[in-house]
Amino acid sequence: MQPVSAVSGQAYPWGAKNVDTDVIIPAHWLKTISRAGLGRGAFETVRAVPGNIFDDERYAGSPILIAGDNFGCGSSREHAAWALGDMGVKAVIAPSFSDIFSGNAFKNGIVTVVLPQEAIDRLIAVAGEGQPITVDLETMTVTTPYQDRFAFALDSFRRRCLTEGLDEIGLTLARDTQIAQFESAMAEHRPWTEKRSGYAGGVVEGRRAS
Repeated sequence: MQPVSAVSGQAYPWGAKNVDTDVIIPAHWLKTISRAGLGRGAFETVRAVPGNIFDDERYAGSPILIAGDNFGCGSSREHAAWALGDMGVKAVIAPSFSDIFSGNAFKNGIVTVVLPQEAIDRLIAVAGEGQPITVDLETMTVTTPYQDRFAFALDSFRRRCLTEGLDEIGLTLARDTQIAQFESAMAEHRPWTEKRSGYAGGVVEGRRAS
């Protein structure tokens, strides 16, 4: 997972409420286990409508999506986060998120920012003018060129993982020394669990194991 200290750029000023994961990525795209290419199916039903925001050249490739309440509700499909990431979205700002979606987004390096509706309305207006928005994990703020500054909260563990680029594998590898020490202690105190201990055929150092 790539480290994320800040996300800055144009934003999709969408604001739609109760967007479920089937809207984010329809079920017929779930046959793949690869993340690559899922961006083509992101918001497919929305994109079927002429003049939709996701096919508007003004917002093409935007790294930020501004949405409404309860974003990511519905099924728990991780493909929703994969699809957003594949289309280039690195941060989603909304008044609230589904807990499962928020967790999936975090595990895939996507920042979910919770702000009150008044702040959302202001950011939609700014993005609609083509102005950039910045989500800063160092200062824990969302800012605009108009000096708007909205503070947000983020769990300290998630913040650390995002800024250091640590996914579940990375967190495990970060404890490599402690794991090695534990395995060494286990080999000494329970040699029958280790092939290198000399345990074979039920005999340890010439004695049959009980």
